[in-house]
Amino acid sequence: MNRACSIVLGFGLLICITVSAKPLTAVSDFEDRYHSILNELRCLVCQNQTIAESNADLAKDLRAEVKKMLLEGATDSEIIDFMASRYGDFVLYRPPLKPRTLLLWFGPFIFLGIGLLVLALVLRSQRSVGSMPLTEEEKMQVNAILDKSED
Repeated sequence: MNRACSIVLGFGLLICITVSAKPLTAVSDFEDRYHSILNELRCLVCQNQTIAESNADLAKDLRAEVKKMLLEGATDSEIIDFMASRYGDFVLYRPPLKPRTLLLWFGPFIFLGIGLLVLALVLRSQRSVGSMPLTEEEKMQVNAILDKSED
């Protein structure tokens, strides 16, 4: 009888562990989806943080909206699409490549190119000005200034 009780108790314990593990997995999946979505959305107030990182009031509201939609059974893509339709593609950390978002994708490279072009032009103009020989009049002005400084 003692052995039979041990076997029944062992099976009961195994069933309890199995039953209790499923809700933990569901909670873990929910949390994973929740955090994954939060990391896909940009805080419109901070702009350099996700809504997961931001403490702005709007980010708090967006986190609550994401949680509510997940609890209602919305898919990840439905939530992302809803946020993009409501706030525009800028809310997405990886906005889709389309004509309206070209500046988001290529703007930094364009500004870098313009900056490098300006730098090259400035360096070229300094080099060409510095390499021109002085005229006789300029040489006399320089000598006059040097003579005054020696006095």
